[in-house]
Amino acid sequence: MRPVPNWAVATAAAAPVLLVAGWTVAQARQPVGYDPVRDTISELAGQDATDAWIMVVALVLLGCCYLSVAAVLHAAGLPSRFLLAIGGVATIALVAFPRPPVGGSLSHGVAATVAVLALVLWPAGSALRLPRGHDTEHPTRPEPPWAFRRAVGLSTTLVLLALFGWCAFEVTSGSRTGLAERVTAVAVSLWPLLAVLSARRAHLAWSTGGTVRVGPDLPTIGVVPPDPLGPPSGPTPGRPDRLP
Repeated sequence: MRPVPNWAVATAAAAPVLLVAGWTVAQARQPVGYDPVRDTISELAGQDATDAWIMVVALVLLGCCYLSVAAVLHAAGLPSRFLLAIGGVATIALVAFPRPPVGGSLSHGVAATVAVLALVLWPAGSALRLPRGHDTEHPTRPEPPWAFRRAVGLSTTLVLLALFGWCAFEVTSGSRTGLAERVTAVAVSLWPLLAVLSARRAHLAWSTGGTVRVGPDLPTIGVVPPDPLGPPSGPTPGRPDRLP
């Protein structure tokens, strides 16, 4: 089990902070008509947004956070790391395809959908590499971190899929698109942090599991170890001891 570097924890923790701070500062720069409950995050980085660079920088850094975590989170397995990396790339792609002032953008919509779906599905990716039930072929293999166990990964993905469904409903026929998008974005940005902390804790438990001492230490002062090249100290096998 590979260790999780300290910078990975800091990077994962920075993801939700960058997201919330980015839209908070950016929406404060918008005209009075902007409503965070109704209007989306993409509008803050749109072509007609005021100081759009604020949200642009936040989205780029957010995507870089996802890519960095995917590069070092070996405990998640290759399928999960691949999906997380796709989510990071698609998040950065949102900046390359900004939302136009009027109407929608197919490229922006595709990038947003790919980003959200990848970030929603990556917790369940670890279930693809885990055995069903107890691993009888590798009984000595350590248990995976709790965030990457089958039940946890699938349950997390189901919750995130429900949030994605709510977001899709609001986009098509609702009036709280901004609220649904913000709740979903925060939820998917928090899971990498929980996953990194889970992997870090599992590695710490695994690395210290074989070094725990049981009972007091035996004294070593005055104890002379036997000479492996000298004669045996006990009676010679096959010969009875003679009395002097």
